[in-house]
Amino acid sequence: MRTSVEALEVVDNHALRRYEVSIEGATAFVTYRRTPQALVLTHAEVPATLRGRGHGARLAYAVLSRLAARGEKIIAHCPYIATYIERHREFASLLA
Repeated sequence: MRTSVEALEVVDNHALRRYEVSIEGATAFVTYRRTPQALVLTHAEVPATLRGRGHGARLAYAVLSRLAARGEKIIAHCPYIATYIERHREFASLLA
């Protein structure tokens, strides 16, 4: 059974160096930069109209799940992503 979290489609916008998801017609995203060792997640942003309803967690879950499926290693410079991983240890193996 798919949950609403799993249903988010993550798009890698190479031009803007960010992973994007569409939620209620708005775009939430996590920006990144590549290093030879890992993908550095630098910032997560949810539009103000969507805040306070769990969409940041949905974004983090969707992006981290995609990266896990691809076998990526990450460095979480974004405080939100770092805290999310601390609280959801199933993603700890992603950390470089």
